[in-house]
Amino acid sequence: MSDSVVVPIERETDIVCARQKGRALAAAAGFLSTDQTLLATAISEVARNIVSYAGKGTVTLQTVQEGGRRGLSIVASDNGPGIENVELAMRDGYSTGKSLGLGLPGAKRLMDSFALESVVGVGTKVTMTKWLR
Repeated sequence: MSDSVVVPIERETDIVCARQKGRALAAAAGFLSTDQTLLATAISEVARNIVSYAGKGTVTLQTVQEGGRRGLSIVASDNGPGIENVELAMRDGYSTGKSLGLGLPGAKRLMDSFALESVVGVGTKVTMTKWLR
């Protein structure tokens, strides 16, 4: 498997595909099973948001190196409606859909770094990284 994979996201089955590819890339990079599960969960959350709110987008998975450490970077991006209030969207329990509102804040807790950029009418980009311990 390559050290960079782009997964188009449009439907539920694509979420499963992104999870599987993320888990496989994490295993190849040396992540333990527990961290593979955390990564797969975070991938699910951001990919599900693409399906639910934007309709389509991509999840890019890439092994990264920085300062002698290795990790996995996940970038979920779409050209959807964007997030009107990012601060509110990052609060546990807040949802504009019919969910528990744990997706974005939950993904942030599972990762070592997390950045969310969103412009209303333009789209959203979530960049997350998990480092090998």
